[in-house]
Amino acid sequence: MKRRDLLKGAAGATMTGLSGMAFGQSGLMGNASSIKYVVPFAPGGLTDVMARLVAQKLNAMLGISVIVENKSGAHAQLGADFVAKAAGDGTTILAINQAHAVNVSLFPHAPFSLSKDLRTVALLADSPMAIVVPSTSSIKTFRDLMAVSKTKPLNASSAGSGSGPHLALELFNDLNGSSITHVPYRGGAPSLTDLISGVVDVSFANYPQALPHIKSGRLRFLANCSEKRHPDFPDVPTARESGMPKLVMENWTGIMVPTSTPNDIVDKYSKALIKIVSAPDMAAALQDRGFIVNAKGHKEFDAFLKSEIERWAAVVKKADIKAS
Repeated sequence: MKRRDLLKGAAGATMTGLSGMAFGQSGLMGNASSIKYVVPFAPGGLTDVMARLVAQKLNAMLGISVIVENKSGAHAQLGADFVAKAAGDGTTILAINQAHAVNVSLFPHAPFSLSKDLRTVALLADSPMAIVVPSTSSIKTFRDLMAVSKTKPLNASSAGSGSGPHLALELFNDLNGSSITHVPYRGGAPSLTDLISGVVDVSFANYPQALPHIKSGRLRFLANCSEKRHPDFPDVPTARESGMPKLVMENWTGIMVPTSTPNDIVDKYSKALIKIVSAPDMAAALQDRGFIVNAKGHKEFDAFLKSEIERWAAVVKKADIKAS
């Protein structure tokens, strides 16, 4: 998805229901003139899009300039390490996604600990993994994919080794008893370009990236890996409905801060962020971009993150996944 399409409409989002919480002006952040919202990915990606939408709302709510700062590199570890070592005064926050839960297993000797050096603030939203094939493929349904992948060689593109799409593929292979060959690419866009061209057979893709190609008819949407059908495609079944109940996987995004950040700052950030993404105009803007709001406070998010780290550690170990 092109960056200009992903960012479309962000500047025009309204401030519905966000008044009365300008805690930045109350002295909570001391004399800070700005807040760094660190995105450990390149501009234009899914997590970056979410961050820029949220930052606009947070800026108005806090009464402090909220600056999105992209610190990409090292499989999203560079930006996370930067925030882990920042002062816990509320002026530096980190956007994370599923990749960070997986990275705990991929990078056991990282210079920081996700669970010890950072603390959860809020889970914001998620998006499903979309199982897609070229529109010209003879594979018409998810059940077809389950059957064909056991009888003939297939290959599948992903956004890279250890990425969410790669893990979804490995989970599918494990559950299905198949051996679809993984073909890693440097990002979701090129992986889908080659899928459309027929270079590869199937992709377990991030839904927002696959969405324009599904709408254009170049890709066939076989199933999504959420627990529920997507509201924009009510006729497309989930993998769970289609015979694979354990293939449930969503790419989520949330916020963390340095562990030394006081509870009162974490609590107020958590409440503010949940209010921001739950506002009807914001929820609609996020859905237009492929996200579904799934707001959780820091305690719920903490339990969820721990479960994600454990879940994907098992998949990484069984499939012997190595970071590329």
